[in-house]
Amino acid sequence: MPKRPLDVLHAALNQRVVVALRGGREYRGTLDGYDHPHLNVVMRDAEELKDGGTVGRFENILVRGDAIIYISP
Repeated sequence: MPKRPLDVLHAALNQRVVVALRGGREYRGTLDGYDHPHLNVVMRDAEELKDGGTVGRFENILVRGDAIIYISP
């Protein structure tokens, strides 16, 4: 049976994920939660990546769903 995208996202809770945003930024961290239908994402122990390098570290961060291109578990 094929998995739905939200099933994959729910299975990734408490796992390390990469969230790619418009503008070339990415966040890598532990997926703490998300909301539906906006897909705003909460991550912990996250690092912000730009052009392949780390530009910031965050204990907790909220990423707006409308800026997300993809989430990779």
